Amino acid sequence: MIPYGRQWITDEDIASVVDVLTSDFLTQGPAVGRFEDSIKAACNIPHAIAVNSATSALHIACLGLGLEPGKRLWTSPNSFVASSNVGLLCGAEVNFVDIDLDTLCMCPDKLAQALAEAEAAGTLPHIVIPVHFGGQSCDMKAIHALSQKYGFHIIEDASHAIGASYDGGPVGDCRYSDACVFSFHPVKIVTTAEGGVVTTASGDLATRLDLLRSHGVTRQPDLMTREGDGPWYYQQVELGLNYRITDMQAALGASQMTRLTEFVDIRHARAEAYDAAFADMAVRIQKREAENRSALHLYPIHLAEDGPDRAALRRRLFEFLREHGVGVNVHYIPIHTQPYYQGLGFREGQFPNAEHYYAGALSLPLHPQLSDADQAHVIAMVRDGLKEIGQG
Repeated sequence: MIPYGRQWITDEDIASVVDVLTSDFLTQGPAVGRFEDSIKAACNIPHAIAVNSATSALHIACLGLGLEPGKRLWTSPNSFVASSNVGLLCGAEVNFVDIDLDTLCMCPDKLAQALAEAEAAGTLPHIVIPVHFGGQSCDMKAIHALSQKYGFHIIEDASHAIGASYDGGPVGDCRYSDACVFSFHPVKIVTTAEGGVVTTASGDLATRLDLLRSHGVTRQPDLMTREGDGPWYYQQVELGLNYRITDMQAALGASQMTRLTEFVDIRHARAEAYDAAFADMAVRIQKREAENRSALHLYPIHLAEDGPDRAALRRRLFEFLREHGVGVNVHYIPIHTQPYYQGLGFREGQFPNAEHYYAGALSLPLHPQLSDADQAHVIAMVRDGLKEIGQG
């Protein structure tokens, strides 16, 4: 089976982890700082805080920006549940903003409409989390302009987008946000096995995030409420969590980051081959803006067929491809249709673009170890599969 995503681990990556295993540090040691420095350099940002998952990164970013009961978080329904779950974990109310069917990212026009309605109702969000779906940045200039008008914070969920660029700079530089979050799960562009990072331009926010990831405990004298009892002394000054990343993970991440440009370049070459092959097929592909380079974590397609049988046709195509060795996947089941969220009062039909995309969506194999022969097989099977379901 050709997987839709796969890590690429080299001898150098393995050696970096072995070096940690034979050192004095396994958890919080010098490799964490090296990994954070690699992110800061790649994103042209002064602060990067590494944690044990992107979910943890989103959670502490929300906490650091003051999300709490009585406040609201808005995000995209076309995402993994973590993007909204972190709001609920903070005790906040969660809502969604529908996507644009071309970019598959949060639609600025729909956000503007929702904000105008929320202002009239007195229910404006405290935080908005745009999701850079598939590695393509949302329209951050438009979303940032709305934040200036309506007074909300922005956390970019860039779990798919390490190595992407927007408006002439790297995603993660936080020119249009308070913070940006990356994921380093094995199917992502760079991996630490499990791990996440928050970037921010704010020194005050970075200090708070550093506390939140490690129990709210500090040994820094300038953060303590009184002089310490001795060199062993520490204080808990926040209610924090144990979200620390290990030195083993960080060493792997720092090694992987040396090949970030190579990873993204290979993905672009593969995506361009897909683009050319699918130009005459009955599928739609995600719009990618030439001036804003996607990191191409995913290559999503969706059926051009808009009829009532769209979901059934997608299932037949999914099963055909799996039967023929193509490990397609589906990203994502709209969050508001999940049973837990239905229990909170959400219902199908509220965010029709996300639902429409999902009904016809497939994510095709895309990763640096995808061979020419494997990609040719994927393309041939998509073509044959479309014919099989009467869409060829």
